[in-house]
Amino acid sequence: MVKINPKARDLVSCRSMISKNPTFGVFYGENPFEAPFPLLLFEMSLVILISRVVRLLLKPLRQPRVVSDVIDCNGGVFHQGGIIVGPTVLGRSRSFTMNVFSDQGSFLVHNLGILGFMYFLFVSGVKMDLSLLKTSGRKHITLAAFGVIAPLVSVTIVAVLVRTRLDHELQKGSSIWGIATSMSITAFPVLYPILRELNLLSSEIGRTALNVSIITDTIGITAVMIFEAAKQGEAKSMAALWYVVSLIGFMVFTVTVVRKTMSWILQRTPEGKPVGQVYIIFILLAVMVMALVSDFFGAAIANGPLWLGLAIPDGPPLGSTIVDKCETIMMEIFMPFAYASVGLYIDLFRLSDYWSSLSPLFTLTMTGYVAKMLATLLTAHFLEMPFRDGLTLSLIMSLRGQVEYLLYLHWLDLKMLKLPSFTLMVLISTLMTAVATPLFSTLYNPTRPYMVNKRRTIQHTAPNAELHLVACIHDQESVNWLINLLEVSNPTLSSPFVVYALHLVELLGRATPIFIDHEKHEKQYGEANYATVHSALKYYQETRGDFVRIHPFTAVSPRKSMYQDICELALVKKATLIILPFHTGSIDLNGNISHLVNTNILDHAPCSVAILVDKAQQRSQLMSRSIRGSTYHFAVLFLGGADAREALAYADRMAGNPDVSLTVIRFLTENYERDDGLEKKLDDGLVTWFWVKNEANEQVIYREVVVRNGEETVSAIQAMNNDYYDLWIVGRTHGINPTLLEGLAHWSEKQELGVIGDYVASVDFSSTASVLVLQQQVLRGQRSASR
Repeated sequence: MVKINPKARDLVSCRSMISKNPTFGVFYGENPFEAPFPLLLFEMSLVILISRVVRLLLKPLRQPRVVSDVIDCNGGVFHQGGIIVGPTVLGRSRSFTMNVFSDQGSFLVHNLGILGFMYFLFVSGVKMDLSLLKTSGRKHITLAAFGVIAPLVSVTIVAVLVRTRLDHELQKGSSIWGIATSMSITAFPVLYPILRELNLLSSEIGRTALNVSIITDTIGITAVMIFEAAKQGEAKSMAALWYVVSLIGFMVFTVTVVRKTMSWILQRTPEGKPVGQVYIIFILLAVMVMALVSDFFGAAIANGPLWLGLAIPDGPPLGSTIVDKCETIMMEIFMPFAYASVGLYIDLFRLSDYWSSLSPLFTLTMTGYVAKMLATLLTAHFLEMPFRDGLTLSLIMSLRGQVEYLLYLHWLDLKMLKLPSFTLMVLISTLMTAVATPLFSTLYNPTRPYMVNKRRTIQHTAPNAELHLVACIHDQESVNWLINLLEVSNPTLSSPFVVYALHLVELLGRATPIFIDHEKHEKQYGEANYATVHSALKYYQETRGDFVRIHPFTAVSPRKSMYQDICELALVKKATLIILPFHTGSIDLNGNISHLVNTNILDHAPCSVAILVDKAQQRSQLMSRSIRGSTYHFAVLFLGGADAREALAYADRMAGNPDVSLTVIRFLTENYERDDGLEKKLDDGLVTWFWVKNEANEQVIYREVVVRNGEETVSAIQAMNNDYYDLWIVGRTHGINPTLLEGLAHWSEKQELGVIGDYVASVDFSSTASVLVLQQQVLRGQRSASR
């Protein structure tokens, strides 16, 4: 029998870490929580469920996901600490703690958490585009330099002044260097998911922040290497030398062997085909191997996965496939354990007991945050950025998250931090992100520049003026309808078209959006896919060069922020009209993109918008008819209002084409019931101008139809369907007399087309004709009133 010294009783804790798995269940009196695996499943379910609920509750406060996850798991899922599942809330119950969150699963949770951090940094590395380091301008380099130097110097000076009050380990030069550099760096893996959540990736501030963070990350990786070498050199000077030698060898291996292996995989992948499953599995396993090797050399376990991710070419086909395969399970399953492993060491209730020893560390961290924000703000002012934008950028660059949590865990393992210090650092980082995120999301509205006061419409453009158009292209088929529409829109020598053809590509497998002007840069994204599109546009311009000038662009961005690239291009180029495709039929990838982009463009466009529903059966007929030189038959459904006036103005340009026959039908209510006086006066003026101008044109027909409700409107349109038309032209919604649409609101399923546009584009209408829906520009003062 083993005897325990009575003096050591408080230092010894004996636990049974292995228990049998229950075989019969609770009905036989067994406790399933006594077995590790059922306990793990319950802990996982509870953590993920609470995280989801907290995320939902914090969403109105504009809190990023990392904050809600940390609130859920901060302090861990065990008795050592926590906010919800820790002693602050659920953990206050001793029976709950002993039965659900005992020490039995702590080892597994901690290791699964480290695994989550490893794959998080790996995926972040895959998404990073290091080529931005070469293309970064003076603005980005200046912001990064001063944003790093100012807090680094400030924290170092303050640390020297309060050095004697710091903990023994924090007084060392290597520890001061570690804290100073952590306050100076804004990590790209932290910044990217928050900007993506807030839909700011394609905004000017978002692009600037990502570029600056990549530069600071490069500095940060170097700083971590210096810190690790200094730490290892404290015990034995030769250890630091061997660390540097092994680190250089490891990096050379990554840059040469690993990079060449990835290139070989790409060469083995047929063009246009996904990367083989066996290669993806090999790469995901390589993450753990790289983590093992980096930890073996003392380079910190997370560095290997990050460098492996950086060695993988971002974007399709390899980078996008890897991200698609592992991002969901990494974020939804492994990362909750990562936050739990952080919270495993946190006890918020004990902070007050150690405040006297923590106050110097608190001073250091706050000095770093304030110095970084002021340095970024003043540098932005020096670079002539607006004050609001500079303040927004300074708040963004103060964000902290997953990388900092992993760094604090590493410091805890090195005994550089004690538990109270660790708790303080995690708490301050979380609070900074929780406060800064809603502030800068309120300060900065990426759509504000699009709300202009100057008219940019077809109706208000002089007939002999140059017409600037932004045409959006999703795929090769989009080029066909674009060329057809341009051809029938009657470009002339006196009124030529300047078309900015924007090829839209969804951002996959990379983090940084790309905007390419192909007249200035030879670089192409997805060259094989774009080659056909570019060639078709180039050929059309050569045949119609005197009337149409085409400037090709490519925008690679997330589908939620694609509209920002389109609106920005329209704003800069002073476009009069944005032309968008509408995908009918089954909901495919392009259909999803089309719907989301169209809806956002209609809400934020700085000019008029046209949406073309080009039916597949009709496309080939129109192409062949254009070759034969036969006449097109177009119909304008004029229901009144600003959008209808824009539709008529565009149709008037088409009427100048000798190959176009135009029929205009104006719908009026009986006795002008519920007419808006101002709208009707504007309608009458434009219709009169149009008829006087085209009265002698035998290919233009104008008629009026009087209806009493929406049913009669639909009946009149259906009667027109007996005649053969190639294109229906209709205004979307603004200014239509409600009597004309009475009883039709429930028919509309596709809001971006409006009630009438949706009806004539639907299968129920039984028409093979395409549909062109127009919305006139909504000015700054009118936009808020129209919503």
